[in-house]
Amino acid sequence: MIDGGTLTSVAGVEVGHWSDAVARTGVTVISFPEPNVAAVEVRGGAPGSRETAVLGHGMRVETIQALVFAGGSAFGLAAADGVVRRLEADGRGHPTLVGRVPIVPAAVVYDLAVGDPAVRPGPDQGAAAYDGRSGGPVAMGRVGAGTGASVAGWRGPEARVDGGVGSAAVAVGDVTVGALVVVNAVGDAFTLSGEPLTGGSHIPSQAPVARPAVMEQTTLVAIAIDAALTRAELSRATVRSHDALGACLRPAHTRFDGDAVFAVACGDRVGDVDAIAEAVFEATGRAIEAAVRASGSAGR
Repeated sequence: MIDGGTLTSVAGVEVGHWSDAVARTGVTVISFPEPNVAAVEVRGGAPGSRETAVLGHGMRVETIQALVFAGGSAFGLAAADGVVRRLEADGRGHPTLVGRVPIVPAAVVYDLAVGDPAVRPGPDQGAAAYDGRSGGPVAMGRVGAGTGASVAGWRGPEARVDGGVGSAAVAVGDVTVGALVVVNAVGDAFTLSGEPLTGGSHIPSQAPVARPAVMEQTTLVAIAIDAALTRAELSRATVRSHDALGACLRPAHTRFDGDAVFAVACGDRVGDVDAIAEAVFEATGRAIEAAVRASGSAGR
């Protein structure tokens, strides 16, 4: 683990947040250096997303310019429009005959029941998050897309505590792996070693006590790696990231959420693919822990 490392420990990656602490919603934008290769793996049963099909195997476009995570459920996907406009103005995008077209995948979390459901991130809020991006350490806790995030609702409304944004980085040889997680989980949170962060059973064998009222969630992950990887190799990394969700969020991948992992290889370093995948597992788990601790929910 890189002490104090975050997603922006990967050279060229920038992160910006827009947050509404009153309405409990927000946007997180991640800008990536180019060229890059991007992939996605969705394992939740109710995802809200945009531009994910282009990240599949066999698709011609492999490079993305930015990634948007937003609150507001499906309404929040509109935040990506503002980022597309900013990227177009910056001259960034996939080259076409009539100009560059920005490729900006997006995914959303459900936070409408936490704050003001009438306030949802839109194009202006997405643009504001993009404008505020920085290569410095990622702000964590109840910020950006994690402003209205929560965890542990599977045990009922009284058990639910704040989730949020967390980030961590792990070095494996010459390669740096960074993770940013928006922890908005149905389940309880645990460390990679199994330490409970929000209480609850290590093995959640009982049926959820309230559904779907407190089970409309979604945890989102962004992985950045400064190595040269193919989309197929990246796909294995996304699987290991989802493994970390399963280890640290119990239960995870339910039919009520849209858990998704996006991975971007944005460098030219050479590393062992399997070792990189294990670093992805660790970075994801440590980012989950960082989110819960930064939100003040650990041990509550």
